[in-house]
Amino acid sequence: MDKVLVDTSFLYALYDQTDPYHKKVSATVAIYRNHMLIPYVVLTETAYLFKRNDGMRGLIQFINALKNANYMYEILTPEDFIRIHAILIQYADAKFDFVDCCLMALAERHTISTICTLDQRDFTIFRPTHIPQLDLLP
Repeated sequence: MDKVLVDTSFLYALYDQTDPYHKKVSATVAIYRNHMLIPYVVLTETAYLFKRNDGMRGLIQFINALKNANYMYEILTPEDFIRIHAILIQYADAKFDFVDCCLMALAERHTISTICTLDQRDFTIFRPTHIPQLDLLP
């Protein structure tokens, strides 16, 4: 099974048991857990959302859950920023989110075809260089 990239909306729903997508996301994780690649920018954005929505308690619970999760994590390279910049220019009218563009660039660099996300708009518009379109989960 190939790696899958994880977006903020998916990661947040996974660790927020009150999220309406929590069960659906959890079922996806049960299948892909050992293949999930989480960019550090997604961790940062998710941590921000937990602190904003649930205060320090939410942030602490999120970080505690990550301690035992054993995911693969990914940093951005200078080449990724070149691609992110090109994506932002090419799709300027779509007003893509920065983190989504990071995922797009990482998908191309790693030739990953699947993104775990609940925010599907940007990913359905984007046309990667390595495949006709991205597959979206759940």
